[in-house]
Amino acid sequence: MTSETETNREWTPVEPVTEDVKKICIEEQSEIEKKAGTSFPHFTPLSFRLQTEAGIFYLVKVQTGEDVCVHAIIHKSDGGILTVTGVLYPKLLTDPLVPF
Repeated sequence: MTSETETNREWTPVEPVTEDVKKICIEEQSEIEKKAGTSFPHFTPLSFRLQTEAGIFYLVKVQTGEDVCVHAIIHKSDGGILTVTGVLYPKLLTDPLVPF
């Protein structure tokens, strides 16, 4: 039997983006743009949080303009398949990176 804490894992604290997370964001940029309904001439991943449950969920903040960013959730399955599961756009750079 699985305990409640195992099925409802917490998100990690916000951290500066790593090279691995940056690579995942760039790989999924077109899907993030599609879900946001726009294309981003500027796309710089800044920070992220993780949740491990049925793979890994990445909650990322990506700068898309001078003071504008997009928040995206990207799921990486245990098999390595990436899926953008949610996008919030537009967001301000000062907006906290909060799970949605």
